[in-house]
Parts: sequence; C-alpha cells; structure tokens
Amino acid sequence: MSDCCSAPGLLPFEQALTNMLEQINPVTETVVLPISKALNYVLAQDIASPLNVPPHDNSAMDGYAFSLESLKANKRLTLVGRSMAGAPFLGECKIGQCIRIMTGAKMPDCCDSVEMQENVSVDNENITFLQEKSLGSHVRSAGEDIQQGQQVLSRGHKLTPVDIGVLASLGVATVEVYRRLKVALIATGDELKSPGQSLLSGDIYESNSFVLSAMLDKLHVEVLDFGIIEDDFSAIKSAFVDADKQADAVISSGGVSVGDADYTKDVLDELGEIGFWKIAMKPGKPFAFGKLPNSVFFGLPGNPVSALVTFHQLAIVALTKMQNAQALKRTTLQVRCVGGLRKSPGRMDFQRGILSVNEVGETVVSSTGSQGSGILSSLAQANCFIVLPSEQGRVQAGEVVTVQLFDQYL
Repeated sequence: MSDCCSAPGLLPFEQALTNMLEQINPVTETVVLPISKALNYVLAQDIASPLNVPPHDNSAMDGYAFSLESLKANKRLTLVGRSMAGAPFLGECKIGQCIRIMTGAKMPDCCDSVEMQENVSVDNENITFLQEKSLGSHVRSAGEDIQQGQQVLSRGHKLTPVDIGVLASLGVATVEVYRRLKVALIATGDELKSPGQSLLSGDIYESNSFVLSAMLDKLHVEVLDFGIIEDDFSAIKSAFVDADKQADAVISSGGVSVGDADYTKDVLDELGEIGFWKIAMKPGKPFAFGKLPNSVFFGLPGNPVSALVTFHQLAIVALTKMQNAQALKRTTLQVRCVGGLRKSPGRMDFQRGILSVNEVGETVVSSTGSQGSGILSSLAQANCFIVLPSEQGRVQAGEVVTVQLFDQYL
C-alpha cells in the first residue's frame, strides 16, 4: 500500500471510502441468542412469520359483535354471551343475537362486525343499535399486520427494540446473529493525561478515546481500551501487538500527520501494511488505514473534531460492513443557509450546523460559528453537518446547501 502523504494532491473522500471498503471483510461467525439478549445484534438469517398477526379476527373496540344480516330486519338484538381477550365466546350466535366483546377479543365465528358500546342503548339483554353499520366495522382481520410466511426482517438488519417486540409477537424465541466485533482503542503521547489527573506544563487531557468509546458502544461492539501509551517504541509496539491479537479492528488517534509520532508510524510499518493518506476532506485530512496481522487498523487525526468526523464518516462505515450489517443510510436535506460560510475549493467540507425552522416555517441551517478542528464544543452545539463538495467555494447567505442530519452515533 503506497504512502499517500508523499503523493502529489489529495485523495478524494469518495475514493478513500471506496478503497477502504474494498479491503474490509465482514465477520462470519454467528451465535444463537434468546431475543431478550439480541438487541443491537445483526441478524444472520431472514425472519419469516410462522403465523398470522393477529392470529384470528378480533375486535378493535369494546362493544357488541354481531352478524350484519341481523340488523337488516331489526335494530334491536338479544345479548347471548361475552367474548373477552383470552376467553373467547364458544357458543352460537344466531340471527337476531349479539355478543358483548372487548378490545382484542376473538371474533365469534358467527359474527362479522362490531359496534362500539357508545353507539348502542342497553336494556338488560336487549341491545338497540343506534347507527347504520357496514360489513366488517371495527374488526381487525387475521393477518392484517403480518401474514404467515411473510418475510419480516432480513439478514444484515440490526435489531431494534421494536424488532424485539415484533419477534415476540411471532412467537420467535431465539435468533441467529453475527457475533460482536472487538475494537481496540489506543492513545499515544507523553502529553496526554486522563481526566482526574493533574496537568503539568504542556499537558492536555485525552478526550478522543472517551468520545470514540461512547460512539462504539452505540455501534454495539466490544471496546478494548488500551489507555494512553507513552512515546516509546517498545511500549507502543507491545500495545499494538496485544491489540492486534485480541481485536478485529484497532483504532488510534493522533500520529498520522507527516512527521508526527514517528514511533507509531515505525511500529505500524513493522507490524503490518498501512497506508498513510491525505484525504481531501475537512476536518480530518490525515488518516491512516490498513491491515495488521489479525485485524484492520484505523489511524485518526489527533485534533478532537478531526478524529470524530473521520471516525463518523469513514471508520463507522467500515465497521458497519465488518459487522455484516446493511449499509448505513444517512439522511440528507437541501436547505437554505442563513449566513455565509467560508470555504476554499479543494476539499469536501463537513461544517458543523444547526438545523432549525424559522419564523415563517421554513427549514434552514446556520453555522455553529468557528470551525476549528480543535473546537469540540462546535459539535456539541450542532445537530447536522453542512456538507460542501470539494469544488465548492464560499457559500453566500441564502444559498441552498446539503445538510447531513446527525444520526444515532452522534
């Protein structure tokens, strides 16, 4: 793999993403889990319904079930039984008769319609219907939600809380899913300190691993945190060797710019096949990707915003493929920009924006302000990226731009 930092020009963002995905192999190992433990796992099988949902015709209202034929001759019917949820009416309902029925209760075989209790007059067992009814009124048909044999969920789908409920409604107790990925996080630098430690002159608090770990939790991977490693060749090599043995993917932040963190670059060159790229994106130009003996490697920039944006736009996409999950679909909109935006042609820009509705009901976007790659608070204030193509220059106030809504990982 060539060192793109020494090549003229910058690697287009789309090409970098394509190059990376072409080298990613999805996990193949599966496990069978009870549905109570399967949330956020990726399905390794298609799920077809073994039954109709609902399994039988049932009432959508508390009221009275009857045969529409009965009302043609008389608006007053005789109450002869009750059908409750879990305790259906098992007798016969003849012409001129009706059944008291509760919401969700099974429709008696001899009834085809329901009238809500508010629209009848009750005199002991004499039930007078006050309105005209149509066939099938207030009846939920068997299979109205899901039909037997219908494919409900597809392989590659990541299970949501609603999916777990759907599986339970089908009587599905266990599912085959892909195992969780293991992702190692490594931070290197003598100047880095963990929150809670005292800062000496020149020190800074290490924050990238906390952001990345939280995002990885949402991705539903097992995070192996190797902490902060000192700027020492042997220590860095030992950490990367151990991480490679334990993880499917290894992620580091910092040390991917030209001339920075020579130990990290030397270790990676010795252990694997790593490409150090300059990508035509902002923030996040320096990025490294490649393969270690047993895992793939993502090298993120050290600046907090650059690390987060490259992780979100590149690494999460790759890790999703590694999970054998369906490709991410991110929501974009075309909206008017309230103010002007500084931008020079040459790199795709992911500026931090605030999507809102103005006083006349129009959806618009505005900048969070300063777009420096070290200003993490700009992401905390934002709810979208303003995505400006590489050829784009300065944006004028009122110009229509593309925004990418923040997803569940941000």
